[in-house]
Amino acid sequence: MKRYINITIIPAVILLAGFSGLAKAQDKMQEVNLETVLKLGGANNLTIQEYKQRQELALANLVKAKEWWLPDIFAGTTIHQLWGNAMNTDGRIFTNLDRQSFWGGTGLNANLDFGDGIFKANAAKLKAKASVYQTQAEKNKALLSIIETYYDFLTAQLNYKAYEQLVAEADDLASQIAVQVEAGLRFESELLLAKSNSNHIRVEMLFARTQYYSMSATLVKLLNLDPVMKLAATETVLAPLELITTQSMDVSFDSAYQSRPELKSMELMLQSLYEEKKTTTTGLLLPELSVNTKGSYFGDVFDPLDPTAEINGALLWKIPLGRLTFGGELKQYNARIALQKIQMQQARAQVNEEVISAREQILAAKEQTEVALEGSQLGEQALKQSIERQQLGTVRPFEILQAMEIYIKSRLDHLKAVSTYNKAQYKLLVAMGNDL
Repeated sequence: MKRYINITIIPAVILLAGFSGLAKAQDKMQEVNLETVLKLGGANNLTIQEYKQRQELALANLVKAKEWWLPDIFAGTTIHQLWGNAMNTDGRIFTNLDRQSFWGGTGLNANLDFGDGIFKANAAKLKAKASVYQTQAEKNKALLSIIETYYDFLTAQLNYKAYEQLVAEADDLASQIAVQVEAGLRFESELLLAKSNSNHIRVEMLFARTQYYSMSATLVKLLNLDPVMKLAATETVLAPLELITTQSMDVSFDSAYQSRPELKSMELMLQSLYEEKKTTTTGLLLPELSVNTKGSYFGDVFDPLDPTAEINGALLWKIPLGRLTFGGELKQYNARIALQKIQMQQARAQVNEEVISAREQILAAKEQTEVALEGSQLGEQALKQSIERQQLGTVRPFEILQAMEIYIKSRLDHLKAVSTYNKAQYKLLVAMGNDL
């Protein structure tokens, strides 16, 4: 009497589900999905935190630059004591002196360099604005990296679970063949082949598990989580996203230039260089104002003391001979401005490459998705026919396992293609200047 293997085709959702056992196997497990990792990434990612702090530094520099016109106020006392010789203003030397004095009061010192303070404050304001765009640009890069890593992690997890199910099927099939061999219904070579096939699938499962753990560790690092944390994705079905429509894919490169925060930041940095350059051009025409005033009691220590007041002022125009003769500082600014313009051209070229590459990846991945879906459907039909032949006794048991393996691999091909397609959607979204 023949013993038939009862295998029913289950939907891909059920075939790739069942992660509860995986979660329980880990000491510290956290379930995540795309929304979760984006929230964690925005809050914990170290790169995003770094550029937020850089933004705070730029704002602090702006506050510091605004202080240029404020005077220094002082208050206190001074005591002076001299023994011995001292020279008078006319060159005569006085000997055996014993001179002492006391000063106590308040005062104000102001040194206002209009040509330096005004333009450097304007430059600091532009740099602070640039830092906001630069922070957004780095945040987009960090979140895009997290999104790509998450899809790689999800693919690795589904791949591992698929092989885990295949191992269970292979072990079960080998056990059934062993019973049939003992009953004289099968040849021993068929049992050896089934066991060999089971071991091969187990090795593939171990490779898949290693990849899954590796991607989990990478995602944990990007999310800045506890390093002993293991992640398990709750999503079991991947559908192609439609973040970018066909019409929006045809947006001009100029539109991307105007929207990209990197280019906005670089444009503001260029403007700040022009403002700083004015300290060596227009700023030379502006004077420097110095004011000093104080009021105190002054006299011997400590009597007699009499009120004393003093005020000094100066309005001076600087004539930097080095600037007029060689213009080294002006040349430095011109070189920095030229370098900034070249870097902006390089950034535009990078935007061009990112947009074109993402568009081509979307088109290619879309075609791959369609082909992989067709392959999955063909694999499903082949598996159905194998089961029907098994029920008629015209197929060998291990052929059913091979059919199942091909079907699952075709499903994983479709999963990988969808993952690539979705990642390309996010790449194009960012490349065209959208924020995540």
